[in-house]
Amino acid sequence: TTHPPSCWWVVIAMIPGIARSSGFRAGTLFQILIAVVIALVTESIAVRLRNQPVMPYLKDNSALVTAVLLAVSIPPLAPWWMIVIGTFFAVIIAKHIYGGLGQNPFNPAMVGYVVLLISFPVQMTSWLPPESLQITPVSLSDSLHVIFTGLSDGGLTLEQLRAGADGMSQATPLDSFKTGLLTRDMSDILTQPVLQGSVAGIGWQWVNIGYLIGGCILLNRKVIAWQIPVAILGTLAALSAIGYLIDPSHFTTPVIQLFSGATMLGAFFIATDPVTASTTPRGRLIYGMLIGLLLWIIRVYGGYPDAVAFAVLLANITVPLIDTYTQPRVYGHKRGNK
Repeated sequence: TTHPPSCWWVVIAMIPGIARSSGFRAGTLFQILIAVVIALVTESIAVRLRNQPVMPYLKDNSALVTAVLLAVSIPPLAPWWMIVIGTFFAVIIAKHIYGGLGQNPFNPAMVGYVVLLISFPVQMTSWLPPESLQITPVSLSDSLHVIFTGLSDGGLTLEQLRAGADGMSQATPLDSFKTGLLTRDMSDILTQPVLQGSVAGIGWQWVNIGYLIGGCILLNRKVIAWQIPVAILGTLAALSAIGYLIDPSHFTTPVIQLFSGATMLGAFFIATDPVTASTTPRGRLIYGMLIGLLLWIIRVYGGYPDAVAFAVLLANITVPLIDTYTQPRVYGHKRGNK
């Protein structure tokens, strides 16, 4: 299970990425606040219904981590009821139905995310471009009003705010990139500076760098094992490089894959969940490589521009099998002994 101080370090390490995400509206902070409140309330109700003491469960801070991970994964100006539904499913259905923390086979935050994505695809792909591209500025008050009423202070809907960004309306960063490939020459995209322009989706490269910094903090504090993020990023980079060498007009470069969408968030904060990830050193490498493979396949050939949630949940299914066949041999044990 997750140790409380480790949970706090996970939240603290997410701050650089969240800070960069605020360039896509302060709505992210409101989503986090709503998610945390709902997570703590639903956690308390679930524990009380199971006739167990509430405070030990709240103090482990696992509900807090789940809430923050889900909140940063959805569009900042998504309606308030969406984060409520997603958090409810994450805490009640994905965790407590299985017996609570330590018993759940699937990552709770990603279960909540997938439920929202499948149930409300339009709202879940209503991403605003960063503030630098927004013709109509969205204030803190606008964000609050859009989340709770659907209209800004000026009476504009989310769709109207999206359409006012230099004539472009984007779903998710990788979706925008895929659309861009249809109208721009690949060489034009690849000659852009790595950390400028739209190489990884305007602004999103900095979000990923923020989560990369946070991931390094977790590695330094030994909160997470290095095998999973290294295996994910290494596999994704290798497959991207091979694909690009084979057909540069169809496949993107490793830089684009690594710094787009939720790559770094997924590699360091989502896939490393100690409850649902593999627990053996070799198993973590296999688990991470599987996520990297699924991530690349779904991004390139699937219908979803980003695929972290699906890749992690599919890999969660294989964890018992991976752990069974990668357990270190007990000292003194001979192969074939009963």
